[in-house]
Amino acid sequence: MTSTAASSRERALILSADAVRDSGRTLIELSHSLHAEPETAMREFRSAAKIARVAEDAGFDVTTGVADLPTALVATYGTGDLVIALCAEYDALPGIGHACGHNVNGAASVGAALGLAAVADLIGITVKLIGTPAEEDIGGKALLLEAGVFDDVAAAFMAHAAGEDSIGGSSLAIGAWDVTYRGKPAHAALAPWEGINALDALTLARTAVGLLRQQLPPGTMVHDIVFGAGDAVNVIPDTARARYELRARTAEDLAGARTRVRACLEAAALATGAELEIKPHGADFDDLRQDGFLTDAYARAIRSLGREPVDRRGSVMASTDMGNVSRRLPALHPTIGYETEGAHHHTAPFAEYGASPGADRAVLDAGIALAHVGVILATNPQQRERCLQLLAHR
Repeated sequence: MTSTAASSRERALILSADAVRDSGRTLIELSHSLHAEPETAMREFRSAAKIARVAEDAGFDVTTGVADLPTALVATYGTGDLVIALCAEYDALPGIGHACGHNVNGAASVGAALGLAAVADLIGITVKLIGTPAEEDIGGKALLLEAGVFDDVAAAFMAHAAGEDSIGGSSLAIGAWDVTYRGKPAHAALAPWEGINALDALTLARTAVGLLRQQLPPGTMVHDIVFGAGDAVNVIPDTARARYELRARTAEDLAGARTRVRACLEAAALATGAELEIKPHGADFDDLRQDGFLTDAYARAIRSLGREPVDRRGSVMASTDMGNVSRRLPALHPTIGYETEGAHHHTAPFAEYGASPGADRAVLDAGIALAHVGVILATNPQQRERCLQLLAHR
């Protein structure tokens, strides 16, 4: 790198960090507001509007309701050929609010977008802030990806709230089914033999899947919940509804697990005479594959802020629809940590720390570090060209 190029990079690093810090109050207020008004998948209207407002105030061009998803948005700034996306999450979990820290995730991505917007012309980029709803349910990123929202994106970044700083981790592929058994009602005492018990079918299915678990490969898991089965104890239940969720180390392993679980569900229908309906619930999530260059750049950036991330390369987190993005283009998905006193994701105690001073610092640190990754990518000729070439051949 020439001295002039190095000087431009250093200037962009300073300016982007300053822009995040100058927006600190706005970003923390955004995080707190999202945390105080949690909204679940595809109902995040206020949350999306809050993010859109911050982006509009910063001079971004904002489009809402993209890809026929009413709570998705795209906000762009700049005209450079290298399009860098920041993925902002903001959906919460039913009953327990932001128990996965998406208020921190979303605010951090907005911060990074503001940081990169401050240097967009200097380093020749277009900043694309993508509001991605329903990560906890149907997979907003996967749906936006298939709708073409990422078609012009050369690289995509976000950071996820956690109890630790980490880099490089993978995630499990995941898919879900809505399962319905339909039988025939009958009086449970006078003529039970005339009925077909849908609850019996679901009970057999759950038993079969429970026995299958022993022989599933490491990293392959099945979870289920029962929504309902019958309305009166003295009537043979004619309908039983459940949701099955399958996870595996790779999308390929997920397909294999599906075959075996489906066989359990079908066997229960055969044994009881019930009819079986299986419908996909949302998009499948692919396993996460983080880009090595972006990961190393983030590690250097976050260390410069006084953090020491744990290297989780080779380790597996839960599941994320960022996995789908990572299968198509260079992607970055580290975790940004703050004190939670041992509380784990998807629990009410974890949600309580989402507006703590540690979470506030995480918003700003992640915003700065992600912005710095964008600067480093844009000012590295070889890596910039790599991403543009990958884009051209997608």
